[in-house]
Amino acid sequence: MTDAATVAALHAHTLTLDTHIDIRWPDPPDPATETDRQVDFPKMARGGLRAAVFIAYTPQARRDPDGHAAAAERAEAMLRHIRARADGETRRFCTTAAEVEAAAAAGAQVVLSAVENGNAMGRDLSRLALWRSLGAIYVTLTHDGHNDLADSARPKTDLGDGPEEHGGLSRLGREAIAEMNRVGLLVDVSHASRATMLQAAALSRTPVVATHACCAALRPHPRNLDDEQLDMLREVGGLVQITAVPAFLRAPGEDGKTTASVADIVDHVDYAVRRIGIDHVGLSSDFDGGGGVAGWADASESANLTAELMRRGYGAREIALLWSGNFLRLMRLAQRAAEGG
Repeated sequence: MTDAATVAALHAHTLTLDTHIDIRWPDPPDPATETDRQVDFPKMARGGLRAAVFIAYTPQARRDPDGHAAAAERAEAMLRHIRARADGETRRFCTTAAEVEAAAAAGAQVVLSAVENGNAMGRDLSRLALWRSLGAIYVTLTHDGHNDLADSARPKTDLGDGPEEHGGLSRLGREAIAEMNRVGLLVDVSHASRATMLQAAALSRTPVVATHACCAALRPHPRNLDDEQLDMLREVGGLVQITAVPAFLRAPGEDGKTTASVADIVDHVDYAVRRIGIDHVGLSSDFDGGGGVAGWADASESANLTAELMRRGYGAREIALLWSGNFLRLMRLAQRAAEGG
């Protein structure tokens, strides 16, 4: 057994980073106050969660000029709002790994941002540079439903989707990945179809990341990664961020409900680490977007995940890699590639 004081000390010493947290839109509450959301700054402080990537998410809708314009307007308004959450002192907005580490060392809470669903780009590649200039660190290629960039793991029949549309990436999707590499945006393959994910990993000049996914070997699910996909992440130096979505962690019971816990999260971590190595695995919650399990129901309970990792035998170095070290490595590689390194 690991005593509570030892857990608390290691957790406090660790740069904890949650790579995927949704926000309510429109009319988000003030995150500096206690809210009804799973993540706000008081909950982060109580749970020792030091850094968070907040998401500018746009649902898949009709792919026409009006639909694309509306998605772009929403994504960019959300990016500006997320940036404004930081006050520059107690909460710092960061866009690079070095900034994250410096802010955490200074005792500030770290705010980062990303765009979920490349559909908001429409067919305008210049939006990717704009999003990076607004602070985004990654773009999730798809959400539920195919878009003009790529096929999704979960097509939307109400939008006319068949099982696949492009056979993975479209030509525009390939151009978008090249532009993301150029401007320093990480390529997020969460929500992507199997073909999209494998093609994106092979094409990208920087390692891809699945910012919120789990292992299909433990829980067959369209949103999870099978062994070949995990192996591809290892091959390209990429990363899977095991997430706290109950339906991705275990099958529902006879009552149709999925009851999952921090133990289930670490089961998936264990599997991925055994399969592809500690350097290619990380953690995320998908809080306020479907995530939340017994023991990690909101940001205030983040130390419980550290406790379960310690109980399984992970040491300080491994826990630091899982919570942030591996993801910060990918951020550095994306920045270096954008700078011509």
